[in-house]
Amino acid sequence: MFDFSDEQVERYSRHIILPEVGGEGQSKLLESKVLLVGAGGLGSPAAYYLAAAGIGNMGIIDFDTVDLSNLQRQIIHNTERIGMLKTESAKKTIEALNPDVKVTIFNEKLSSNNIMRLFEPYDYILDGTDNFATRYLINDACVLTGKTNIHGSIFRFEGQVTVFKPNDGPCYRCLYPEPPPPGLVPNCQEGGVLGVLAGIIGNLQVVETLKLILEQGETLVGSLLIYDALKTEFRKLKLKRDPKCPVCSDEPTIKELIDYEEFCGLSL
Repeated sequence: MFDFSDEQVERYSRHIILPEVGGEGQSKLLESKVLLVGAGGLGSPAAYYLAAAGIGNMGIIDFDTVDLSNLQRQIIHNTERIGMLKTESAKKTIEALNPDVKVTIFNEKLSSNNIMRLFEPYDYILDGTDNFATRYLINDACVLTGKTNIHGSIFRFEGQVTVFKPNDGPCYRCLYPEPPPPGLVPNCQEGGVLGVLAGIIGNLQVVETLKLILEQGETLVGSLLIYDALKTEFRKLKLKRDPKCPVCSDEPTIKELIDYEEFCGLSL
C-alpha cells in the first residue's frame, strides 16, 4: 500500500474514511494511469476532479489552443490563457491543485499513426472528443488493446455516458454501427451546448473511472445513461453486444486500425 505522508492523509481524508475506499483504495488511485482524450468541455471537469481525487498518472491529448468561446464550459482554462495550448493550460491548473498528480501532455492530433503509442502506458481512456471519426478510432484502439473506454458526449441540453470494457459488454460500434452522413449531426459549435452540461457529464465520467479503479459499485458497462437537462431527467438504457460487431465480436473483420476519416465520409 502507498506510504502516505501526513499531508496526503489530510488531503485524502474524506476518501480514506469511506469504507469503500480507505487507504488501500486511495493507494489504487495514486497508482492509477488515466488518459484523457481532449481538454475541452468534457475533459476540463474530468481532469479537474480526477486530479482532486488523486489520480497519480494522468495523460492529456489535445492539439488545440484556448479560445474565448471555450470558457463558457471549459473550466480548467481561464481568460489569461487565451491562445495557450489547452494541454499546457490544463497541466498548470492540475499541478496547482494537486502536486501528487504526474501530468504528461501530448500536443498531438490523435490518429491511427500515433494512437497505439499514446494509449500504451495507460489503463483507462476517458473519451471527451466531439467528432465521430475520433470516437470510432478510440473505440477500435481500445478493443484491440484491451483498454477500458469511459465515453461521454454532449449536445445542446442532453448528454450521454457509458463505459465500453472489452470482453465485458458492448463497444461503441455495437451502439452505433455506422456513422451518420457528414453534416447531418451538427457539433457544439454549430448547434450550441449548455455550458454546465459539460460539467455534469464530465464528472459522471469521473465517477465511472473511480468506480472501475476502486472495483466498487455498479458501473455503466452494458448501460447508457442519458441526461436531459430541460426535463431534469435521467434515463438508463441497456446495451447489448452485437454478435456480428466487426471489431468486438468473436469473429471480427476489423483487426487493425482503418482510415476513420474515410469511414465517416470526411475524406476529400
